[in-house]
Amino acid sequence: MKLKIDYVLREIAGDYVLVPTGEAVAKFNGLFGVSEVGARILELLPECRDEDEITAKILEEYDVDEETAAADVREFISSLREKEIIED
Repeated sequence: MKLKIDYVLREIAGDYVLVPTGEAVAKFNGLFGVSEVGARILELLPECRDEDEITAKILEEYDVDEETAAADVREFISSLREKEIIED
C-alpha cells in the first residue's frame, strides 16, 4: 500500500492534514484531517506489507490494546481506499 502521489501529508500547527495536489484537487476538493496515529499509519504505508504489520507497529509505539488498534487501522485504511487516497 502507498499514498497516491497526488496527496501530501503536512503538519500544520500541530494538526495533520492530507493535501491534494495535481489531478487529485479536482476529485477531492479540500483537506483531509488526520490524527497523530493516522499520520503515523500514512508514514508506515510504504514500509509495511499489510494492515497486520501496520497494527503491530502501532502496538509497539502507542499504549493501546490489540483489538482497538486493529479496528482503528482497518477503519482508517478503509476510509483512505474509499477516498482513493491510497493504492495497493
